[in-house]
Amino acid sequence: MVIAGMSIPIQGVQFMRTHFKGIIAASISLVLAACGNVSHDVTKDGHSAGELVWPAPDSVTPMHKGGTFPSLVNLRQVRAALNKQQLSDLIGYPHFSEGVWGVHEWNYVFNFRKPGTDEVTVCEYKVLFDDAGLARSFYWKPESCAALLDEAKPVTPPAEVSTAVPRVLSADALFAFDKAELSLAGRTALDALAVELRGHGEKLRAVNIAGYTDRLGSDAYNHDLSLRRAHAVKAYLEEQGVPGERISAEGFGAGDPVKNCPDSARAQLIACLAPNRRVEVRIDSAK
Repeated sequence: MVIAGMSIPIQGVQFMRTHFKGIIAASISLVLAACGNVSHDVTKDGHSAGELVWPAPDSVTPMHKGGTFPSLVNLRQVRAALNKQQLSDLIGYPHFSEGVWGVHEWNYVFNFRKPGTDEVTVCEYKVLFDDAGLARSFYWKPESCAALLDEAKPVTPPAEVSTAVPRVLSADALFAFDKAELSLAGRTALDALAVELRGHGEKLRAVNIAGYTDRLGSDAYNHDLSLRRAHAVKAYLEEQGVPGERISAEGFGAGDPVKNCPDSARAQLIACLAPNRRVEVRIDSAK
């Protein structure tokens, strides 16, 4: 046989034909194998497929036999819009024969070792790509494997709730009626409290001051009066050396009354409502 001026023995021609047939057969086998490993009708945007196909874990390529132990740090960085090169940098190339370029999915077999034991969990992982080759959706088999990526969060002890009974100071003993300036008697009463608070030292965590009024007057007025009284107490304690950053002040107006009084003559009603005019001080200190 003569090809392009060269004479090739008949035996050589027969060898070439047999060789090419072998290559073609092998190529067809790889294509068919790949077709059996990939999902059907992956959408152009890569967000879903008509049917997800999971290849058998034992059909991985020889170099990936048994799957791999991925880096959890890298796996947690996998997200939508990564291209194939970026994805391969994080978790490697696919473990099956679906191909690399021009395909819409990659499949993996990952092994995860339970901390402190020899127990291994085997999971399959699938990534679907859009037409631009960007990762868009991710799947686990079984789905419970996704929880393996959750980072162990430190156990935060429950916040301590102060059970201390608040100190109740009569507003009438601290302020003149309908006023928010501390009286001389009020300052004297707070001096003893300041000495006690300073005595806690660094163990003092918080001092919460809540001001209350009676129901006489408008809601807006009472709220403002109760807030100004609470701030007056806070300011005085600061002057006496109690750390201001540990003191908070709030006003609650006529809220949460401790005594209900029927309507009567004004002087009698004011006297009856006196317990509601108060400042409550709650101290939170480490033991």
